[in-house]
Amino acid sequence: MKKFLIPSLALFAFVSNGFSYTAKELRAQSEHALKKLYSHNAGARVLGEKALAVLVFPEVYKAGFIFGAQRGDGVLFKGGSAAGYYNTTAASYGFQAGVAKFSYALFFMDSASLDYLRKSDGFELGGVPSLIVADKGFGKSLSTTTLQKGVYAFFFSQEGLMAGFSIEGTKVSKYTPSN
Repeated sequence: MKKFLIPSLALFAFVSNGFSYTAKELRAQSEHALKKLYSHNAGARVLGEKALAVLVFPEVYKAGFIFGAQRGDGVLFKGGSAAGYYNTTAASYGFQAGVAKFSYALFFMDSASLDYLRKSDGFELGGVPSLIVADKGFGKSLSTTTLQKGVYAFFFSQEGLMAGFSIEGTKVSKYTPSN
């Protein structure tokens, strides 16, 4: 087990340090990522039109070798403006190896879901009431009645190679970027 711990700790240090962006840079990256998602996924575009708010993480880095970690920073958009800044972190353990970068967006469809994000001390994705992870074919099943509650997650722009099975918990926490 010791032979896995050193490379895993090195990967964890790489991911947990992340990259520091100013608020302006992070807003620009998040807006660009959201436009990219909308241009490639009609279901996401429909959700964006109906959502109360959208939390976008333009660059999330994940690395692992037995032990793994991921980290990224993002912006909560409400009414087209930045309404807050958040980071996402996760730790995992299991059969896994690799390094990857991806983006994801969370669409908050009702006040209760958005309040849960704002009031929780670290929003845990596994514990979110009514979290739905959407895939590319998701837009075909949308209707005005299915878009009223909960949180919808879209993962996109995956790069790199990460393989294996793991147990992980993703936490989203509020933070203040540099100006």
